Amino acid sequence: MKKQLTIIAIVAAAAALLPIIIGENPYITGIMISMLMMAALASAWNILGGFAGQYSFGHAAYFGAGAYTTMIVLSRLNPNPLFGIVAGIIVACIIALVTGSIVFRLRGHYFGLASIAVAEIVRLSTLNFEFTGGAQGILLSDVSLWGIDLNSKNPFYYGMLLLLVVTLSITVWLGKSKTGYYLQAIREDQDAAASLGINLAFYKKKALLISAALTSVAGSLYAVYIRFIDTSAVLDLRLSIEIILTAIIGGVGTLWGPVIGALLLVPLAEVLRSNVLGDLLVKLGLVSETSGIGIFLKENLAHAHVLAYGIITVLCILYLPKGILGLFRRVK
Repeated sequence: MKKQLTIIAIVAAAAALLPIIIGENPYITGIMISMLMMAALASAWNILGGFAGQYSFGHAAYFGAGAYTTMIVLSRLNPNPLFGIVAGIIVACIIALVTGSIVFRLRGHYFGLASIAVAEIVRLSTLNFEFTGGAQGILLSDVSLWGIDLNSKNPFYYGMLLLLVVTLSITVWLGKSKTGYYLQAIREDQDAAASLGINLAFYKKKALLISAALTSVAGSLYAVYIRFIDTSAVLDLRLSIEIILTAIIGGVGTLWGPVIGALLLVPLAEVLRSNVLGDLLVKLGLVSETSGIGIFLKENLAHAHVLAYGIITVLCILYLPKGILGLFRRVK
């Protein structure tokens, strides 16, 4: 455990120096914030999906709970953002407790479908409630925290980095704790685990509460970061799927797998969205900008990141069932 925590501390210290090395570059800093957020979200999901084997497709509900609760608290009471983050954790944990009591009675594909239904119920409820802003969402004009300039992206970079470090540290603790061993037993065979006296419902809910709380913090930080949210931004099913794909492609059930997945998928999505690949092909003279291929790439490549996710996922399932981290270990 000490070795893993030491590695986390070293990596975090190196990551903390990146904004200083890069300097004032909002575009690069924004990409790094997205990578840290997705790594934290995938690591939080990994506690439930990787350790306990409960593949939840509804984690957008907890992300949105943190985001909406924080924005409502800040827009109506205007307190310290930390109060909004704590309130978001409480709301996400309440949702997790209520839904966990229902969906954990199901297993396998039925559990996955039930988690999607829960996320959709939260999304539609948020869309129709007046205090959540409905379809218009919530816009936050100004936020202050102990005199820190929140108009800069650096505070949110360090906030997401701290969240990732905390999530990874909790993952390390779980891997060596009785709870972690019980969750792994549940993942391998629920009936066998129950026959050994393990309380399935209790430990599943415990994993879900930890995962939901960490996910809600990410949602709160993201809401304060962009200062405008609506249901399509923080409660969309695509967000849940991206979180799962990040963990699976990197290596589900491992410490660094979700981080590796985020380091790969987030820059890839940004390259495709900004059409960097198409512009590079034009500059190299491989494709003419006015040709049919050039026009096609310019119009469609920006939306190809979902297709790229699908192709990478299929390849990982077929040839890398343990993810990229599993490949590294096999080569080693």
